[in-house]
Amino acid sequence: MRLADIAAQAEVSEATVSRVLNGRPGVSPATRQAVLAALDVLGYERTPRLRQRSAGLVGLVTPELENPIFPAFAQAFERALVQHGYTPLLCTQTPGGAAEDEFTELLVERGVSGIVFLSGLHADTAARSDRYVQLIGQGVPIVLLNGYAADVPAPFISPDDRLAARLAVQHLVDLGHARIGLAAGPARFVPVIRKIEGYREAVGGPGLVAHSLFSVEGGQAAAAQLLDQDCTGIVCASDLMALGAIRACRERGLSVPGDVSVVGYDDSPLIAFTDPPLTTVRQPIRAMVTAAVQTLMEAFGGAPPRHSELVFQPELIVRGSTGSGPQVVRSS
Repeated sequence: MRLADIAAQAEVSEATVSRVLNGRPGVSPATRQAVLAALDVLGYERTPRLRQRSAGLVGLVTPELENPIFPAFAQAFERALVQHGYTPLLCTQTPGGAAEDEFTELLVERGVSGIVFLSGLHADTAARSDRYVQLIGQGVPIVLLNGYAADVPAPFISPDDRLAARLAVQHLVDLGHARIGLAAGPARFVPVIRKIEGYREAVGGPGLVAHSLFSVEGGQAAAAQLLDQDCTGIVCASDLMALGAIRACRERGLSVPGDVSVVGYDDSPLIAFTDPPLTTVRQPIRAMVTAAVQTLMEAFGGAPPRHSELVFQPELIVRGSTGSGPQVVRSS
């Protein structure tokens, strides 16, 4: 067991780690939890003296984990919850597997203290939201991320998707691109609706929008439609879609960013190491997770559920997939 590794993970000094491991006073409860969380994350087994009973279970219901942004959220939640003494239960939806409603029922049966829903049915305008109202009626605290439902009296936490699209478009405009398209996910999802609104505000009209799935293949298909319309800049609704857009460009013998500039969304882990490194709009994962967990802790303390939405600012991360636009717009 290396004190330096634990200290780096917990963002504290080695002396603080030593005090926690040896049960010495002078360490705040929050710092102690951070050190214990670091032990867990690094795979060190807690000594009997450091073991404590969990304050409770918190369910985290996520979509599939193939999109690297969801494991990033899950890991951030795990670290934040452990610091508060709670044990996370990760429920991942997969095609043909358990649905969100089944996971919810299972978590309630297990007596969880609360549930966090990430990009769940609350993000789908075609889905019914009475399931969440029922949970609140049962006294189960919930927090909903990346989506919004006006009829659910619960706290929502979202990135500013409109701003994200505006940042991406403005970046391409500043580079000299005049024909900019949006490769978006299915039109029924709240984040997609908001990105389209932000995109259209930025381009000053309906623009060029192609809908597909949130996947590499979906991005490739959407980008192909936009390339058919002579777009030299493509804004994508996810990093995976952006990788598909780059593939679509290369299939046509177009270089990125020489001929076409591509912007992603999420800033998923490892996305800086793609070829070319992807310019993208970063979701503020840590800030969103911190707010979600703090909201849960307030609910556990007896605070009544409130219908509100906290909106967090995304950040444009410029890398190598965007470059100068054409001097003359190509004709169709």
